[in-house]
Amino acid sequence: MEFNESVLVKREHDDDVTPVEGKSQWMTLHCGQCNAVLSDSSCVCGEASSLDAVMCLKVTDDVIVTDVKRMGHAGDLANCIYSRLKCGGCSGAVGKVIHAAPFHLSALRSFFLLSKANVSCYVLNSSQTVKASTLSFDQKPFRENMAKTKETFESTLAQMASLKARIGERNAFRKQKK
Repeated sequence: MEFNESVLVKREHDDDVTPVEGKSQWMTLHCGQCNAVLSDSSCVCGEASSLDAVMCLKVTDDVIVTDVKRMGHAGDLANCIYSRLKCGGCSGAVGKVIHAAPFHLSALRSFFLLSKANVSCYVLNSSQTVKASTLSFDQKPFRENMAKTKETFESTLAQMASLKARIGERNAFRKQKK
């Protein structure tokens, strides 16, 4: 999006913007019709590929959870009870929230599932707006993230120990001088 004399202008690129391994993509997720902000990448916790949806922990106040609970009868949502998510700006459908589901979808309960077909993303690093369907929102396995966190922690701990030793040496040297 660009600001053009008090009007937001939608700017789309055909370039594929795919997340680079090891780098996080900071982005905002918008309604594909009216560009209302629905969520951001800090709230994204994965992708439900069977439903072609982005899993979010939180959404903005521009997302309305309908009061009507529906029962899925066929397809991927068979035997699920869910509510639809609507955009507060244009009332367009933007996703679902599953309240009850069979075992194979139980992990998706209570997440905001934004439909990738109805969402666009403004990627902050590149200032581009792209369709959510062109991006991958898969998260690294927990074990990989923990291993990287442990490595970073141990490196920081070693640096702190080195600094503590240097400070101790300086203090001892100053005491000897007095």
